[in-house]
Amino acid sequence: MLVSQRIWRVGPSPERLSEARLASERQLEDMIVAKPEIVSDQWMIIGQQEETGFGGRVDLLAIAPDSSLILIELKRGRSPREVVAQAIDYATWVEALDAEAVARIYARFKKGADLAKDFEARFGVSLDTEVFPYQHQIVIVAAALDAASERIVAYLSKRSVAINVLCFKVFECGVEKLLSRAWLRDPVESQAASATTSKSPSGPWNGEYYVSFGGEGRSWEEAVKYGFISAGGGTWYSNTLKLLKPGDRVWVKIPRTGYVGVGRVSGFSTPQTEFRVSVDGKQVPVSDVLASHQLPDDPEKMEHFVAIEWAETVPEDKAINESGLFSNRNTVCAPKIPEWRTTIDRLQRAFPKYDSV
Repeated sequence: MLVSQRIWRVGPSPERLSEARLASERQLEDMIVAKPEIVSDQWMIIGQQEETGFGGRVDLLAIAPDSSLILIELKRGRSPREVVAQAIDYATWVEALDAEAVARIYARFKKGADLAKDFEARFGVSLDTEVFPYQHQIVIVAAALDAASERIVAYLSKRSVAINVLCFKVFECGVEKLLSRAWLRDPVESQAASATTSKSPSGPWNGEYYVSFGGEGRSWEEAVKYGFISAGGGTWYSNTLKLLKPGDRVWVKIPRTGYVGVGRVSGFSTPQTEFRVSVDGKQVPVSDVLASHQLPDDPEKMEHFVAIEWAETVPEDKAINESGLFSNRNTVCAPKIPEWRTTIDRLQRAFPKYDSV
């Protein structure tokens, strides 16, 4: 379904705003550099107009909180089909980058700045250079998308290629111009696809989810007691909870600690203002029972919860943490790599009651 955007002026007789044009697509590129939240408030721009070495220039390069890279390509007068093909071509350049190359790109973009330091200052976690160049996604920014290009993007997405399109429109509002944008696909889908790529060959997904839980004062003891997992602090962290649906099995890991539990999802992702837990047979707001975690009021940083029926858990000091076990910084992902399958085999032995719910 092609993306269509319209804006009306609010009033007794709503007035539809006329479409306008930017002076150039370079203007849009510069706007994105100045305000990266135009594409995502969870990305950090680290490169602009980088030469690929085979006759092309990458418009923008960004990085996400999990250290995965985002290739951002603007249409620039090319046909939608051409820009899709070129973006995929440029992705081969991204795939060849190592940690040193990415650091040099950022130093050129920000005049000698240190990527590792600025990344930690921006996201509050250390840069994970081991994900280079295996985790990346493609974002195409275009004013319009034809049916053929939409079919191509849909085809690639179904085959776990992390690609998305950001459609933008410019509207006239008196002497000013307004910019709107809409995603072709839910960004959480391409984020999840990016998180499951690796240097190892992928295979069929086993239907079981990896969950990262912890940080920001979250208590594993409370999660077990009241039956939930949660994430917040930004939409990048909370959005992947939407991948879960009742009946899904989740294996939960606390970062830098280890795997601590397995259970079945029994509800959908729910904001903190609506999530309830059972206390002495009564349903009460989760905010009434959490002693360890101060829930934020900011809608963008709000905590989201998913109810879990635990099959088996262990305390943090008994966590399963061995070399070779799968790990990822996304809150939820559906890995399709051999490492995940061997991790499940090991965890099933560590949690023999994993199938009890």
